[in-house]
Amino acid sequence: MTMAKCTMNQHQIPGWDFPPHLLLTILLLLTQAGWGGCHPQCLDYKPPFEPQKPLVFCKEYGKFGCCDDEQDHQLSIRFYTIMEHFDHSGYVTCGRYIRSILCQECSPYAAHLYDAEDANTPMRILPGLCGNYCNDYWNQCRYTLSLLLDDKGYPGQYANLSATLEENHSLFCEFLELKDNQYCYPNVLTNAELNANLGLVREDAEGCLEICLQEVANGLRNPVAMIHADDGTHRFFVAEQLGYVWVYLPNGSRIDRPFLNLTRAVLTSPWAGDERGFLCIALHPRFTTVRKAYVYYSVSVKKEERIRISEFTLSVHDDNQLDHNSERTLLELREPASNHNGGQLLFGHDGYLYIFIGDGGRAGDPFGKFGNSQNKSTLLGKVLRIDINNNDDGAPYSIPSDNPFVGEKGSFPEIYAYGVRNMWRCSIDRGDPKTGVGRGRMFCGDVGQNKFEEIDLILKGGNYGWRAKEGFSCFDRKLCRNSSLDDILPIFAYPHKLGKSVTGGYIYRGCQMPNLNGLYIFGDFMSGRLMSLKENEATGEWQYNEICMGRDQTCMFPKLINSYYKYIISFAEDEAGELYFLATGAPSATARAGIIYKIVDPSRRAPPGRCAIKPSPVKIKGKLLHFYPKEEFVIDKKPTTTPVPTTTARKIPPTRTTTRRITILPPRTRQPLPQPPTPAPTRKHKRTPPPTIRTTPSTKARTTLVKATPTGYRSALYTAASSRTQTTMATLTRRYMRPPQPHPTTASRTLLRPPPLSTKQTYTALTTGRYPRRWTTPRPSYWTPKPTSHKPQRPPIYTTQTKTEEGKLGLVEKTDNTEGYDGNQVNKRPRGGSRGYDYKRVRAGGRMRVGSVRLVSPDGLSDRGRIEIFIRGEWGTVCDDLFTTKAGTVVCRQLGFSTALAVLKRAALGQADRSVRIYLDDVECEGGETSLLECKRSRVGKHNCSHAEDVGVICG
Repeated sequence: MTMAKCTMNQHQIPGWDFPPHLLLTILLLLTQAGWGGCHPQCLDYKPPFEPQKPLVFCKEYGKFGCCDDEQDHQLSIRFYTIMEHFDHSGYVTCGRYIRSILCQECSPYAAHLYDAEDANTPMRILPGLCGNYCNDYWNQCRYTLSLLLDDKGYPGQYANLSATLEENHSLFCEFLELKDNQYCYPNVLTNAELNANLGLVREDAEGCLEICLQEVANGLRNPVAMIHADDGTHRFFVAEQLGYVWVYLPNGSRIDRPFLNLTRAVLTSPWAGDERGFLCIALHPRFTTVRKAYVYYSVSVKKEERIRISEFTLSVHDDNQLDHNSERTLLELREPASNHNGGQLLFGHDGYLYIFIGDGGRAGDPFGKFGNSQNKSTLLGKVLRIDINNNDDGAPYSIPSDNPFVGEKGSFPEIYAYGVRNMWRCSIDRGDPKTGVGRGRMFCGDVGQNKFEEIDLILKGGNYGWRAKEGFSCFDRKLCRNSSLDDILPIFAYPHKLGKSVTGGYIYRGCQMPNLNGLYIFGDFMSGRLMSLKENEATGEWQYNEICMGRDQTCMFPKLINSYYKYIISFAEDEAGELYFLATGAPSATARAGIIYKIVDPSRRAPPGRCAIKPSPVKIKGKLLHFYPKEEFVIDKKPTTTPVPTTTARKIPPTRTTTRRITILPPRTRQPLPQPPTPAPTRKHKRTPPPTIRTTPSTKARTTLVKATPTGYRSALYTAASSRTQTTMATLTRRYMRPPQPHPTTASRTLLRPPPLSTKQTYTALTTGRYPRRWTTPRPSYWTPKPTSHKPQRPPIYTTQTKTEEGKLGLVEKTDNTEGYDGNQVNKRPRGGSRGYDYKRVRAGGRMRVGSVRLVSPDGLSDRGRIEIFIRGEWGTVCDDLFTTKAGTVVCRQLGFSTALAVLKRAALGQADRSVRIYLDDVECEGGETSLLECKRSRVGKHNCSHAEDVGVICG
C-alpha cells in the first residue's frame, strides 16, 4: 500500500479511537508488505505438483497445484462446516466466495497469495484478492469474514478485527486486497504470460534452464567421486584426490573414521590442476553379499609413475570401513606422462567392471605411428571390460567371452572400445522409470585437445576417433582421411569458447523432480558451465540447453542456494537417483574448498509421499560429524536495495538494546482460548558466515553463472497470526460434498454494537496484547451463529527434569553447583529491564534443573519473549538457526502452554547482553520432546551465531 491510501481520519473507524499512525502499523502487520516477482510455491515452502488422484472439491487445481486428495477433502470439510451457518439463500449467495478463498491453498501460487515467499515477513491470514473481486465480496458477503477467520483455528480471537473490517469497506479491502494486480486472485489464473509454461522447467529469455542447488557436504579436498552402495542404507561414499574416502549418512552426517585411507600410497601434489591422485572408487553391485570395493589411483613404483586398479574387502568388524590389509592389485599400467590418467570405474548392468584409461599424456597422443589410442596392443586410451566375479582362488580377473577383440591377433582381450583421449566421468543410464527406455546406455565426457570437448555414447567395439578426430573435426588429417577409420561420432561436441575440460554427467532418472527425467546434465571444469542434453526419441538427435542458476525469487525455498564454486570436478547420483555435482573453489588436492551440491528443480516436485524412502539402519563405530551448510540460503539473503534512511551512519555495537519492542496481536476476546491446532512445519534455514576459504587469493575465482535478481526490502513484522500453521479439522458427521438443506426460517439474532475503546484502552491493548471483551457486529438474516466452547489455559509454570531424566539426556554439563529457583516457581523478569535482577545467574534458595527454560520479555509478558535455557548453573540463550515451531512448542509446553503460536527470529523479542552465554545452536525438534536438550542440536556452548540471532517465541 502507499502512504496516500492509508492517510485517513481516526474517526473513520467506528469504535477504534486512536491516532492514524497506530492504525497504519496494524494494517502493515495484517497486509502484504511488498509485492512483485511471483513464482510457483506452496504453503509448505515447496514447489507445486500434479496430484496422484483427481481432486473433487478444488477441481481447478487437479492437474497442477499444492493439494493432494487428502488436503482437498479437508478443505471440503472446512467449507461445509462454515456453510452450516447459512440458510439456502446465504449458501447460494456466499458459497462461491468461501469456496474460492479456501481453495487458494491449492493454488500453485499459494505462497504468493498468502505472502509466504519471504521468511522475513508475516504470512497473510487469508489469500490476497484483487480489488474488484474484494469489492464484490464486501457488497454481497462481507459478514462471512469472521467465519473464515474463525476457520483458521482460533475462534473468537479475531472478533474485534472482523467487527471493524466488516463495517468499513476501505479497511476491509486493505486487509484482503493484494496490491499486485497481476498476481492477486482471480487475476493470477488468467495471466497468460504467467501460466504459459506453468510446471515446466523455468527458462530465462535466452533459453537457459533455471535450477537451484542444495549444499550437501563441504570442507572436502578436491572431491573426485561420489557413489552409493545400493544396499538400502542410502549412504554415499565421497573420495578425495588426496586418498581419503568418507561415508555420509542420509541425514548429511559424516562418520569420523574414513572408509579408506590411501594417502600414504597415492601419488599427487598440492599443485593446482594436478591430474594424479586417487581418482575413483566403485562398489561391487552385490555389495551386501560380496562386500568388495575397487579403486583407481596414481602411484609411484621405483620412481616410475603408474596407475593402479585394486580390490579391497570390507572389514569384518565395521561395515563402514574397508580392510586396509586386503588390497589386491588387479591391474597396473605405466604412465608415460603425469597427465591424461583417465580415472573411471563403472559396473555395468551386465555385472562386469568397466575401466576408462587415458592415452598416456602429453599433447596430441605422440606415441607410436598412430598414437596409443588407435593402437590395440596397448591398454592406454581404451575402455576395458573385465570379470571380477568368483576370483577369490584364482586370477584377479577373467575376460568376458563376448568382449569384441577376444582372439584378435595383437589386441588385448580386455579392450571393449578404443580411440578415446582422456575420458573424465562416465555414467550408466538407469532407464525411464516407467518404460525402461534407455536402460544400460553408457555416457562419457572425453576431454579434448585444442578445439572441442565431446560427449560420447559408448558401444561395444567402438572406435571414438582420437587422435584422428577431435569432436566432429579432424585433428590428424592423414589419419582422418583413412577410409578404414570407421569411427563413432560424439552425440554432442562444444567449442572451447564454452569450456576447455568437459566433466561427464548423468541422465536424471530420480523421483523428486519429474521435469528433469531424461535430461543429461554435465559440466565443464574450466569454465564452470553447467549444460544439458535432451534426446529427441523420434530423430535420435540431442538438443542442447545451458543450465543457469535461478534468480533469488526462483530459488526462494528453504535450504536452497543459487551459486556454486567454479571448478566442476564430478557428477554423481544417490541411491534414489537424485543428481549431484562436486565442485571446488581451489583446484588443489590439499585445499578444503570442495562442496557437494544437489540439483533441484524449483518448478515442480513429485506428489507428497511418492518419493518417500526409509533408509535401512547402519551400525556406526566412531563419531558422527554433523553437517552445517556454509553457503547463504537464498531465503536468508539480506536485501540489496537502498535501505530506509537513518539519522546516523555510525555503526551501533551489538550490545543489548533498550528500545521497547511492541508486538501487536490481532484483537481477541478475554475468554480463555481453545487449544490451537498443530502447527505446520516451518522453514528450517540457517544463516552462517561465508566459508573462510573465500578470503584466500586462490579461491577468488568463484563464479555465479547467472546473477541473482535482488529482492526488495520487506519489514520483519510479526504477529501471532503470522505463525505458519495449518488447520487440523476433526472428522465431521456431515456427509461429504452434500449441500446443506434450506433453513425453514431466516430469523436471526441481532447483536449489540460494541462501544468504542478509549485511547488509553487501545494503547494498553497494543502494547500488552490484552483486549477488553467486545461484541460482534450484526449479521445478515441468512447467517445463524453457533456457540463455541473454550478450554481454560493452564497457568504458565516452569518444568523440570528429574535426575534420572537428566542422565538419559547424556549431558556433559553437571548440576552439582547449580543454583536457582525451585522447579515449580513462576519466574518472570520484572518490567523495566534487568535492574536489581541478575537474570544471567539465578540466586535463590531452590535448585533450578538443567534444561529449564524461561521467556525474557522487556514488557514482563509471560506468554512471549526471548528463550533462555538453564545450563551449567546459569541462563543462556538459544540461536534461531533451524529453530521451528516444533522446537517452540517444546518450550511453550515446558512453561504450561499448549503450543507455540509464532517463532520470532533475529532477536525480534529482544537481544541478550554480551555477558549472557549462547548455549544452544542448530536445534531441531520433533515436537514431542520434554526439553530442548533432548532435540537434535549442536554441542552445548558450541555455536556460530551472535545475540542478534537470539530466538523468541509467542506461546498460547
